[in-house]
Amino acid sequence: MPGIVGLITDMPRDRAERELLRMVEALRHESFYVTGTWIDESQGIYVGWIARRHSFDDPMPLRNEAGDVTLVFSGEEFPKPGTAQSLKSRGHVLDPAGPSYLVHLAEEDATFPAGLNGRFHGLLARSLDGTAMLFNDRYGMHRIYYHEAKGTFYFAAEAKAILVVRPDLRTIDPRGLGELLSCGCTLENRTVFKDIFVLPPASAWSFREKALERKSSYFSASTWEDQAPLEEEAYYQQLRDVFTQNLPRYFDSPQRIGMSLTGGLDSRMIMAWRKDPPGSLPCYSFGGMFRDCQDVIMARRVAEACRQPYQVVTVAEEFLSRFPHYSERTVYLTDGCCNVSHSSDLYINEHSREIAPVRMTGNYGGEVLRRVRAFKPMELPPGLFEAEFSSQLQVARQTYDGLLGGHPLSFAVFRQAPWHHYSLLALEQTQVALRSPYLDNEFVRTVFRAPQSTLQSNDISLRLIADGDSRLRRIRTDRGLGGNGTHLRAAFVHQWLEFTFKAEYAYDYGMPQWVAKADHLAAPLHLERLFLGRHKFYHFRIWYRDFLANYVREMLLDSRTLSRSYVNPKMLQKIVAGHLKGDRNYTTAIHKMLTAEHLHRLFIDVS
Repeated sequence: MPGIVGLITDMPRDRAERELLRMVEALRHESFYVTGTWIDESQGIYVGWIARRHSFDDPMPLRNEAGDVTLVFSGEEFPKPGTAQSLKSRGHVLDPAGPSYLVHLAEEDATFPAGLNGRFHGLLARSLDGTAMLFNDRYGMHRIYYHEAKGTFYFAAEAKAILVVRPDLRTIDPRGLGELLSCGCTLENRTVFKDIFVLPPASAWSFREKALERKSSYFSASTWEDQAPLEEEAYYQQLRDVFTQNLPRYFDSPQRIGMSLTGGLDSRMIMAWRKDPPGSLPCYSFGGMFRDCQDVIMARRVAEACRQPYQVVTVAEEFLSRFPHYSERTVYLTDGCCNVSHSSDLYINEHSREIAPVRMTGNYGGEVLRRVRAFKPMELPPGLFEAEFSSQLQVARQTYDGLLGGHPLSFAVFRQAPWHHYSLLALEQTQVALRSPYLDNEFVRTVFRAPQSTLQSNDISLRLIADGDSRLRRIRTDRGLGGNGTHLRAAFVHQWLEFTFKAEYAYDYGMPQWVAKADHLAAPLHLERLFLGRHKFYHFRIWYRDFLANYVREMLLDSRTLSRSYVNPKMLQKIVAGHLKGDRNYTTAIHKMLTAEHLHRLFIDVS
């Protein structure tokens, strides 16, 4: 993911500069990336940046008129209207568009970056007092990895940039790997690499005299948690005002924006209130190889109602033929954070960039508005791991359980978002600038005041859609919510779609082992065709069994894989044989083992 890299150090300039250039080069993943560096030898600051060409953060570094404040910024910020004009009125010189206003905010605001709104990180240097500050957004979604060494502090948007100059850190942290395999992500700002950590959300870490001086935070979740809840109607009115007034910020871009539509509520809320001229907002969804899924069916109707162009990005034979490339690339680009099951997301975001370099989504709407818990520890086949490592899986479960106390929305936005959702975001943002209005600071702050009664249904979202565009309220969702017609018909449609949703899960990666045996006996009937593709565009259970069987064998039965110290080779062989035969379902285990093996080969076994 584009971002900043660098070191703050007392080492000689020639050595530090060589390390900086290697760190920058480690993140130059695409031909449409631009890079640069900035050095202040007197402060021991060596910082570089990687950005998508013409993106918000392309023109770096930013400097004030006096030249004594320098800001290297990565990500996007969505300011209040009039921010730039206010700074101009106070005599600051700004570029007509872009982020130049940020350095002047930093110059004037002693609480910087507390007032910023978006997903970002950066380094702010002040030459007059010889200080620097490394910071990130309050959700920690634009990740910064760091390593503290004697005389040097390393930081980078991707861990690989640190590993390339510190190969001694190419060691797996057992606790981090246990969390990754159990929970799908590392917890508590750990990583899978020993002695490399993640900057906590809302960090503002200070440096002086070439060394870390203080680890501070500019925001506490309690600030929002301690607000008094609102009455239902007052909450709805305030939420609607905040959503509708702030939504235009997220469509302010010199680059073309494409709307990533689903059949659900959250992208539809955006469409209901975004009144683009007909034909001006390209819309698209992701489809599969069997049939039009509900996302495609419903999104097409929404785009037609809004008179916007619409297309489907299909995941089918082309993707499967290149799965080895996409699976390896997915793990590499995200430092092992992203499971190979998301390799199809890399494929579709490459195609999304061809439509528009900025992708607007409804991501995080459910997590914020309905406090959806999107991850939890998963049971893996007994005996897959050696006993000593299996204890790490239990530690991961205990750690997760201990994190569930406290405010559920705080868990969603300050833990789940930077630990779990980060991995897919990082993968997507290698290709496009991904935007969502649902992590807007003012919006999230308002949702913290939601009365408990509004969390039991989708009524708030449906009402917001109806108030914005009643036509979209009359189009049902992919799960049968909303729509028109009689109550009896609506109830039947909803129940049918819920059944097909659960049936597809049960026939895909969630298939119980006893059903897998029965399905194997009925293989000539191809029963999967009745269920697959109705809601999902990816179908890894049968893909691993059929299209990708040779690849699964080559990767997981390779002597290197079977010799990993924490793996029980006989059980792994049994898992592969059972799944490829078709009378067992080990989709999740294969996901995790392929991911772990790529992690070793790409980052640990490198000479």
